[in-house]
Amino acid sequence: MMNVRSHAGERGFTLAELVMVAALITILAGIVLPVAKYAVKRRKEAELRLDLRMMRNAIDEYKRMADQGMIQVKIGTEGYPPDLETLVEGVKVVGKTAKHKFMRRIPRDPMTGETKWGLRSYQDEPNSTTWGGQDVYDVYSLSDGTAIDGTKYKDW
Repeated sequence: MMNVRSHAGERGFTLAELVMVAALITILAGIVLPVAKYAVKRRKEAELRLDLRMMRNAIDEYKRMADQGMIQVKIGTEGYPPDLETLVEGVKVVGKTAKHKFMRRIPRDPMTGETKWGLRSYQDEPNSTTWGGQDVYDVYSLSDGTAIDGTKYKDW
């Protein structure tokens, strides 16, 4: 006698069920990926704002100390630091032996991935994209990208 198998007790998924599950996974992935990209961009923008604020505060602190005569500055610099490295290396404060450091390191621009920043000196035009080299009055990102709010990163 032939051995007859019965398929009635077998369990599994039909092709239609597998296609529907694959379609649902594709739809969910299509929703999640743009949200994840948006979250990454928001995080980078927050990091950029924080880095710019930190460097600008260090520049302002240097200027405040120079205006109070606590730091010797070169004539013609208006009391601003000569470069960003000076803020990291520190300067001698009048009457003290230790150097005063304004930043631990030059931060990495989250938009470009480099520690290179756009600089403006006090003598430059406010919207200048070239640094005169006399001092550092302001910093900005060298990224040509556009923020979520529609502004350019280099204008922050």
